Amino acid sequence: MFRKASLVILLWMALPGWALAQERYIIAYGGFAGFQVPVWAVKDLGLLTKYGLAGDVVMVPGSTREIQALLGGSLHFAQVDAVTTINAIHQGADLVMISGSLNTFPFSFVAQKEIRKPEDLVGKKIGIVGFGGANELAVVLALKEWNIPRQSVTILQSGSAANRLVALSAKALDASVLSYPEISEAVRMGMNVLAHMSDLKTAAFPMNVIAVRRSFLDKNRDAVKRFQQAYAEGTYLFRSSKERGIAVLAQRMKQKNPQAIEETYQYFAASFSFPTRVAHQGLRNTLEMIAQRTPGAKVETNLDRYLDESTIDELEREGFFKRLTGKN
Repeated sequence: MFRKASLVILLWMALPGWALAQERYIIAYGGFAGFQVPVWAVKDLGLLTKYGLAGDVVMVPGSTREIQALLGGSLHFAQVDAVTTINAIHQGADLVMISGSLNTFPFSFVAQKEIRKPEDLVGKKIGIVGFGGANELAVVLALKEWNIPRQSVTILQSGSAANRLVALSAKALDASVLSYPEISEAVRMGMNVLAHMSDLKTAAFPMNVIAVRRSFLDKNRDAVKRFQQAYAEGTYLFRSSKERGIAVLAQRMKQKNPQAIEETYQYFAASFSFPTRVAHQGLRNTLEMIAQRTPGAKVETNLDRYLDESTIDELEREGFFKRLTGKN
C-alpha cells in the first residue's frame, strides 16, 4: 500500500506544473474584424491546450472595455490597441504590454459614393467604435494628414463595424474607418474608399498588443510565457497555413461570404508580425501622437514603462521562434 501511495506521489510530482494548475485563464478580443484572429487561433487551433493552459477566449467590445475588465480582474490577457493601453497607464493603471501581432492600422477610410476626396468630408458625420481608442486616433490622424480641421467634422460613437456598416447603408453616417471583411462589403454596397491607412504616413501603430496587469505578470511568469508561446504559434500558423487560417476566420467572423473571408485572409496573412513583438518605432510614434494630441501631456520616453519583453526575450534566446519556422 505504501509503495502504491509513493508511486502516486512520485507520478504527481513528475507532472509538469501546468497539469496541476486549476486556474482558468480568460483572454479577451475586441470584435469580429479579421485582425482579431491571433486570439481566435490560440483557442481554435488547440494551442492553449498544447502549452498547458486551461482557458477561454471572450469578446469584449472595444479596447476601453477590455482594459476595464482586465483591471477589474475579470480577464487575464487582453488583445487591445496601444493607444488605449498607454492612456490607461498614464492614468496610473497597473498594466503593461507584453507582445504584439499587428503593428499598423488595419483600416481603410470608407465614405458615401458622393464623397470622392478628403475635402468632401467637411461638415460630415464620421462613425467610430468609441472614443479613446484606435478608431478615433486613426480618424484624427488622417484628418490631420489631409489638413482638415478636427472641428470641421462630427465624430460619432457608433458601435461595432457591423453597426457602422448598417449606418453607412442607411446614410446615418457619411464615413467611417473599417477593416476587412467590412471593407469588402462596403465596396460592394457602392461606398468609396478614400484611403487605406497603410498608405498614409501615420500607418505605423501597434494595433494588436497583448496587455496584462503588471502584478499578474510578476506572480505568473510561467503562465504568461506559455501564453506567449500559444499566441506566437497561432499568429505563425495563420500566416503560414492558408487552410487553417481560412478555417479560423470562417468559424469566428460573422461573415458567410467566402470571397470576403478569402480577401480578409489575403490581407492579414501578410500584415501580421512574427516574432510577435510590439514594434518599438511604432510605439514611439504612438507616444508622439498622444503628446501632440494632448497638449501638456507628459509622455515617458522610456518604453519600459509601457512594454515588458522579458518573457518574449526568453523565448527568443531559447530558440522558440526558430523552431516554429524550422530555421534552427
